[in-house]
Amino acid sequence: MAQQTAPDGKSFTGAMRALVGNCSVLTVGEGEDSTGLVVTSAISLSAEPPLLLACVNRSSSSWPMFGRYGRFGWSSLGAGHQGVAERFSGFGGVKGPDRYQGADWVTAVTGARLLADAPAAFDCEVEEMIDRATHSIVIGRVRALITTPDQGALIYWNGSFRALTA
Repeated sequence: MAQQTAPDGKSFTGAMRALVGNCSVLTVGEGEDSTGLVVTSAISLSAEPPLLLACVNRSSSSWPMFGRYGRFGWSSLGAGHQGVAERFSGFGGVKGPDRYQGADWVTAVTGARLLADAPAAFDCEVEEMIDRATHSIVIGRVRALITTPDQGALIYWNGSFRALTA
């Protein structure tokens, strides 16, 4: 039976876990000054021109880097990328450039890193950042993209990562 609950932070977060989200990694920075994070909030905004958006918590270590570097990579995660998701989620205390270990990365136009075997990856310039409540809506103009067919998808549902294969 459905329950009605006041929309406080805890109940809202719990309800959002009932939604299925595609896991993506946003990469930002360069060299020793690089980091990134896993998001389920990355979606397309426009096809003409090609724009996408992602919501980034302003308290995350990655957030200031979007403004500092003005570019980022968005790599959708495939079924075999749970380890990447865990590193970019900070499992085991992994931070900064150590999050990139254990995977192959490429660059396209801006120099932002893209997961080499991502189902879809987008090389973006930051077009705008809009602050709302605890997050910024980061709008990216897509400068290049790569696709790798048959990678499946990594989703987040009910508090855990789950692999989907064709």
